[in-house]
Amino acid sequence: MALSKQRKQEVLAQYQDWVNRSQAVILVEYTGATVKDMEAIRSSVRESGGEFHVVKNTLMKRVLEENNLAIPEGYLEHSTAIGFAFSDVASTTKALADASKDMDALKFKGGYMGSELLSPEQVIALSKLPPLPVLQAQLLGVLQAPAGKLVRTVAEPARGLAAVIKAYSGESASTAA
Repeated sequence: MALSKQRKQEVLAQYQDWVNRSQAVILVEYTGATVKDMEAIRSSVRESGGEFHVVKNTLMKRVLEENNLAIPEGYLEHSTAIGFAFSDVASTTKALADASKDMDALKFKGGYMGSELLSPEQVIALSKLPPLPVLQAQLLGVLQAPAGKLVRTVAEPARGLAAVIKAYSGESASTAA
């Protein structure tokens, strides 16, 4: 379906907005997917804080070129849909990876994280990362561990001294009686 010049400008502006707001852009081929499949994918990606849209290859190519992103052969060919990770890259890619396991019609083409080009294998690796809150909790645990050890190390001599004093005072009380 041919788009009018005005409609093309609106679509380009929308694509540009999605790319600018997104932490990662994941390209997938959806040949053979049903409307019901696509709605299920949209829903799961939306729950992860992203969006999933079918795009026109020629218009998306213009937007990517305007953003100085390299476009490898095959990225914008055939039927292309894009997952935009607005809040959590790992959750969005996991939602897409889970969908691709359930349906043969969905295949990763690659993507972009910032200005870095991602291969399909890298996208799959991203999908295996834990969600952002889990990563933050793990990092906090790693950062707190040395502080906890330091507190225990500093407190240990005082604790030992307190134990000696308690034992001595218990011994003095029993000798006095």
